[in-house]
Amino acid sequence: MFESLSERLSRATAALKGRGRLTEDNIRDTLRQVRMALLEADVALPVIKEFIGRVRDRAVGSEVLKSLSPGQALVKIIHDELVRTLGNENARLDLATQPPAVVMLAGLQGAGKTTTAAKLARWLRERERKSVLLASVDIHRPAAILQLQRLAEQVGVDFEPCEPSEDPRVIVERALDHGRRKAYDVLILDTAGRLHVDEAMMEEVRHVHDVAKPVETLFVVDSMAGQDAVNAATAFDGALPLTGIIVTKTDGDARGGVALSVRQVTGKPIKFLGAGEKVDALEPFHPDRVASRILGMGDVVTLVEEVERQVDKTQADRLARKLKSGKGFNLNDLREQFQQMQSMGGLASLVDKLPMNIPKGVDAGVGEAQLRRQVAVIDSMTPRERRYPRVIDGSRKRRIAAGAGVQVQDVNRLLKQFTQMQKMMKKLGKGGLGRMMRSMQGRMPPGFPPR
Repeated sequence: MFESLSERLSRATAALKGRGRLTEDNIRDTLRQVRMALLEADVALPVIKEFIGRVRDRAVGSEVLKSLSPGQALVKIIHDELVRTLGNENARLDLATQPPAVVMLAGLQGAGKTTTAAKLARWLRERERKSVLLASVDIHRPAAILQLQRLAEQVGVDFEPCEPSEDPRVIVERALDHGRRKAYDVLILDTAGRLHVDEAMMEEVRHVHDVAKPVETLFVVDSMAGQDAVNAATAFDGALPLTGIIVTKTDGDARGGVALSVRQVTGKPIKFLGAGEKVDALEPFHPDRVASRILGMGDVVTLVEEVERQVDKTQADRLARKLKSGKGFNLNDLREQFQQMQSMGGLASLVDKLPMNIPKGVDAGVGEAQLRRQVAVIDSMTPRERRYPRVIDGSRKRRIAAGAGVQVQDVNRLLKQFTQMQKMMKKLGKGGLGRMMRSMQGRMPPGFPPR
């Protein structure tokens, strides 16, 4: 998400960073480029006008003109105003009520409500240690009820069964009663959607809301919906007391304009971003981190949090000991590194959070396919070959390639990559890590590393 916007804004601000002073002309030219970048990202026109106006007001003042590095000061203003547009700070779910706290999801059909309900249930169970009950009131789509039931089993939470012939209000009352009797912490309701906003849909969702009395009413919106998302958000905001927004399918959208538009138009905080179909592909929305990502500064804080959560501590300690000794790094270790990268969302997710510019033409999706292929090659080896790669001769390479369904060249490529990594590991074991971190320090975003 935000790739196109990030690329355009980075180009617009790059020329400013080295300037000794700014004039009204080059500020005007930069703001024109920023405006074009926002338009191409499908940001709503009123949001663009307000954003550019705020940046211009601050840019022509003493804050920039009297700065020692005016180019960087203007970039900081753009960053600050992006944060302001996106909501200033992370808005947590408010579940402080008598259990079960009801979280209701609303939105158009196809926005990803059912999958999001399961993702949110998993997130609450694993991160917040909450007991969760899932229920569907989408009586118009029996397949959605069955889908949610299967997803509930997949994420390890309970599901309230129902029939398509039932009244949604009856389903809600039964789910609430079940939630109270079994002392669930949270009840998540997946409501019905339509292909477009209509009065019948709004009437039904209002009735469900009246019975459920949710503490959180979240509008689920497809990041690829463009201007239709703004219209739908306005309609739902007028019909329901929304408390927040979840933006879905961000992995398929390079523009990111919906997040900026919907937050500004409704005035409601974005609470989560969803990426892909995997049930763990949900992350809390941090405006400052997302703004840094948009401006090409990366999101190292989120990356560190994911590493701490996903990386196996035992494996990490074992690798650290090998690094310290400067020897022993083998293909089993490389395989573990590949698998940990996959568990953190793959190469695309990592690249999105790193404070670096990826060369044009490099496709993270291709990188993920290569990652899976490399794991398959290692899996095709014997335990001895993984521990001692030097024993792999021509006949072994042909056998490994056939077992993994790849060409011998792919096996050679992996072994060459392993040799390069082995050399790097030896350097790190001899104190090279400190030198590497010092060389990267200038590329880290503001405030990192945390003190």
